[in-house]
Amino acid sequence: MNHKAISIRPFIGAKDFEISRNFYRDLGFEEGVLDSKFSVFKTGDLAFYLQDYYDKSWNENTMIFLEVEDVDYYYNHLLALNLTKKYGVKLTPTVHLDWGSECFLHDPSGVLWHFGKFNK
Repeated sequence: MNHKAISIRPFIGAKDFEISRNFYRDLGFEEGVLDSKFSVFKTGDLAFYLQDYYDKSWNENTMIFLEVEDVDYYYNHLLALNLTKKYGVKLTPTVHLDWGSECFLHDPSGVLWHFGKFNK
């Protein structure tokens, strides 16, 4: 690649668009409504698009890795948000591996989020 990339923004679908919007706002993302069925969610300089479209096979095979400074702290933050009870999602505790650490969170539509940190 001979040019400087500015950002990368994955597109993810929502089984129930309103529930997913609430989930991501509760998670701490800032929502920018682009139209009635399409939003951008941001944290700092990072972003992704959420669309009112659902395909079970696509959603349940989508994974996003978000690198964080402290995985254990982030896991405890996710736990405190009580997302499992509020949205019926699955949160998996931190695992420490040779390459780094990560915890996992499925969103209400089946997208698997990896919140991790690489060993230096």
